[in-house]
Amino acid sequence: MIILFTDFGYGGSYVGEMHMAIHGVAPEAVVIDLVHDAPAHNPKAAAYLLAALADRFPIGAFCVGVVDPGVGGDRPPIIMRADNRWFVGPGNGLFEIVGRRASAAAIWPLSWRPPSLSRSFHGRDLFAPMAAKLALGQASDQIPDEDCAQDWFLDKNRPGADWPDDLPEIIHIDGFGNAITGIRADIAPPTDSLRIGDHVLAPAGVFGDAPPGAGCWYRNSAGLVEIAVNQGNAAETLSLATGDNVHFQAA
Repeated sequence: MIILFTDFGYGGSYVGEMHMAIHGVAPEAVVIDLVHDAPAHNPKAAAYLLAALADRFPIGAFCVGVVDPGVGGDRPPIIMRADNRWFVGPGNGLFEIVGRRASAAAIWPLSWRPPSLSRSFHGRDLFAPMAAKLALGQASDQIPDEDCAQDWFLDKNRPGADWPDDLPEIIHIDGFGNAITGIRADIAPPTDSLRIGDHVLAPAGVFGDAPPGAGCWYRNSAGLVEIAVNQGNAAETLSLATGDNVHFQAA
């Protein structure tokens, strides 16, 4: 299984071109379009969303992650193995939280280059075909020994190494207007209110526990703290935006 996680959006040709690149190498591969509206141009916010979703990836799955505002620049292409799941994409911190939360993780530079490589579309030309090659077992030369891989991962200067374990801000707004934060619900004080701007939101088991039109916070299906308005659009009703800070306070 090859899983796609990008900020490309669903319009235009980008997602289809990724599929074609994978099909050209591994025509029998199952390709899952998991997310194509990841936080745009924001690998830090996207890293927390990816980490929450990655827990449900099947063992042995391959993820192509592309939130890559530095494409064509000096950020390295990388491969990561985390708890026997594989991730291929830019070395800009996108996989940092996945690796940090894994019980075992290794990460290293991707050295393979295709005969033709667009500077602006590494997702199609580099990451997608490499994931397909790995899935077929055709890229053993791209997998270093454990010592080399671990040495790279332990580099304290790598992008994302100084990011917090949980990000207390809105990282994504879904199609319903629900605002997803980078905070794992398991570490959230279950009876505390959540403050965002001038709004103070009470906890709920699910958004339907709040009165119609009222806001609340709850544990979403990915295990993250999420803000919603029952039968409404939280982003519009509460004037929320990606990057807004949140914090808990005693009720």
